[in-house]
Amino acid sequence: MARVCELTGKAVMTGNNVSHAHNKTRRRFLPNLKKATLMSEVLGRSFSFRLSTHALRSVEHNDGLDNFLLKQRNENLSAAALKVKKQVKKAKDAAAE
Repeated sequence: MARVCELTGKAVMTGNNVSHAHNKTRRRFLPNLKKATLMSEVLGRSFSFRLSTHALRSVEHNDGLDNFLLKQRNENLSAAALKVKKQVKKAKDAAAE
């Protein structure tokens, strides 16, 4: 399983460990991923995602999963999140009519 946030696309970064003697060795910066279950108000059900803690705060800031998904670019979303986004968009359009 790749270390990538399903909602924001935040992934592993690389860089250097730098010692006091200024020796450089390669290292990896891993995102802080957590398994979280988020509720969709429009669909009335919950979805489980592997999220970074930054994404979890962003979802809360945007008043829930539905609003966050509609604002997020498709390139950043995983296949599962894209599927949920399409369902949410379809349900919102049906409710608006």
